[in-house]
Amino acid sequence: MLSPRELLVTSISKHLAVSNLQGWADLPDDLLHSIVAILGSSVDLLAFAATCRPWRAAFFSYPSKSTFCFSNPPFLIRQNPCIQPASNGRAKPHRLIFVDPSNPSTNYRCQIREEILQSKFYFAGSSYGQLILFQHIHCLVVDAFSGAEVSPPCLPELNHDFFQSYYCSTLTAPLASPSSRLLVSTKSSLFDWPVGSDSWSELKLSNVQVQQIVELNGQFIAMDDHMKIYILQLAPQLGLQELPIEWCGGKIPSMHSKPFLVVCSDMLLMVCYSLLSSFYSSGFCTLHRLDMSTNPAKWVEMKKLDNWALFVAADIRTPPFSCVNPERWGGRSNCLYYTHHSQPWGVRWLGNEPDLMKDPSASRDLVFARNMFRYPQNLWVYPSMFYSAGK
Repeated sequence: MLSPRELLVTSISKHLAVSNLQGWADLPDDLLHSIVAILGSSVDLLAFAATCRPWRAAFFSYPSKSTFCFSNPPFLIRQNPCIQPASNGRAKPHRLIFVDPSNPSTNYRCQIREEILQSKFYFAGSSYGQLILFQHIHCLVVDAFSGAEVSPPCLPELNHDFFQSYYCSTLTAPLASPSSRLLVSTKSSLFDWPVGSDSWSELKLSNVQVQQIVELNGQFIAMDDHMKIYILQLAPQLGLQELPIEWCGGKIPSMHSKPFLVVCSDMLLMVCYSLLSSFYSSGFCTLHRLDMSTNPAKWVEMKKLDNWALFVAADIRTPPFSCVNPERWGGRSNCLYYTHHSQPWGVRWLGNEPDLMKDPSASRDLVFARNMFRYPQNLWVYPSMFYSAGK
């Protein structure tokens, strides 16, 4: 019996034989979409889009590009391990590379200008394939893959340390979308820039520091530094409404557990990890799912994540990702893939895994810790073209 790929190649060959098409560039969109549907990695998808203009156009017209961000692992941006200090003690230019977890032996060069990486811009977050950088009140949004740059207007003057001031920076939609906005959280404010406009709006906050913003089923949800959850309103003006929540089926996590939110399909999860837990114990990570069908909403403890894997970076301002059926590209379900400075990534089981013998042995000695870092490195990202409708 022929495999799906063999059947597709046979179909293409027959199509070329019975038509007046001149070659692969002339294939119809429906056939090219069939090719896109069976590509097995993000690298394959990028290579498909780079083949020729008709194939690139077919990629952007593919109706379900958003599924690529659940069916494929994200790329890892990390420092190039081949860059070593010069013999005179001065460091060579700082360069970043991409690593695909489905093919970790091959690296890809980052196209961001070296001048940006060596400048005084500080990393403040990533979103929709874009890196968000700040130099005090000056902002720069850079495509992680193409290097394309967008310069928003300056923020209002800040009165506190500019490295520590940006707790969260995220886009609400791809840059090319007419509804795209850039949200930036500081010590006492939440700023909003409608992409393409000439000014920011500001929401003053009292005793609230927004640490993370995620989108769930078209609704934006924020979490502050005390694990409180808010519904984020964008129009007609920026606003936060606290969502009353109860905890069920387990002990309330501590803020010392570095909680973070991640979206898995239609589920919103809170993942907490304990720095005090042994790497050989089953209590390293805990999972809670937000049940919004009740009033008040409830955090419900989960024992495991079944056929999902999570990806989280060392910098707390980068978004975590989820990937379904990771075995299709050589990954593991119910696992947390986390970045580490000495190795590309480590792997830990999620929830209360009862079989300790299954613990991924290659990652037992890698400590999982999250913080804020000055430069963009060791973070997960999907290409912006996976989200964009443009050509």
